[in-house]
Amino acid sequence: MIASTTQPGTRIAEAFARARAESRGVLIPYLVAGDPDVETTIATLGAITSAGADIIELGIPYSDPVADGPTIAAAAKRALDNGMTVDGALEIAERAGRTGAAPILFFSYYNPILQYGLEHFARRACEAGACGAIVPDVPLEETGPLREVFGRFGLVLPLLVAPTTPLERAVRITQTSEGFVYVVSRLGVTGAKREPDFAWIADRISQLRPSARLPLAVGFGVGTPQHVRTLVNLAVDGVIVGSALVDALAAAGSDAPGAAAAYVASLAAALARSPHKGPVGGARLAAE
Repeated sequence: MIASTTQPGTRIAEAFARARAESRGVLIPYLVAGDPDVETTIATLGAITSAGADIIELGIPYSDPVADGPTIAAAAKRALDNGMTVDGALEIAERAGRTGAAPILFFSYYNPILQYGLEHFARRACEAGACGAIVPDVPLEETGPLREVFGRFGLVLPLLVAPTTPLERAVRITQTSEGFVYVVSRLGVTGAKREPDFAWIADRISQLRPSARLPLAVGFGVGTPQHVRTLVNLAVDGVIVGSALVDALAAAGSDAPGAAAAYVASLAAALARSPHKGPVGGARLAAE
């Protein structure tokens, strides 16, 4: 059955609507599928859902992750060395969904999806219960085929706005994106070792907000409760945390799900918006 009848991507809008009603930001942790193994990934998806994850990015490992820093690149290599594939990542999402995991949004470079087949991937992602995918290496002008195929299956394709993106182009990306807009906090690859540039983020959010029909989520370099607290009080709608969580998993050994849950809970506790902050974006979408 073609998934446009069920619109799995609407679960993203619902997550932002719930958070807005609770006067808090949305927490979007990132994991690499199959790192360190399938069963640990599935257990961790459930654990971080219980700890407060609203949406989960599930990375499909790739051998040339151009946007990823050393932490996620190493995790992808571990997963690939253990035999993880696109089919394997889809199966993880399906199994985690059956046990009540938060809405899953794949993160994949374009080549694995293209090799798998655009329609085949969209169909299988829908069948697995996923909401869509972030594909960071496809420029705005070349997103048409993905958006067309994803749209037929009710999947969303969030797009990225980089620090180097001129404002006029950033507005076009914001108006074309689906689910939410991924605002990259700083130059360079992913990683938790460098602080986000909060002054730049505040300026970028204020520039994009008037034209944004969707929530604005910030990622890259976000790794502490204080980062989360600062961002939500800059009127950011969602906070994306990747490398710091992957580091916590790698350091935890056999208690990876428990360590991940404790870390995510510490971030979730910082999501509440200060009382003086007004409502943020995305209300019109959630009401539709």
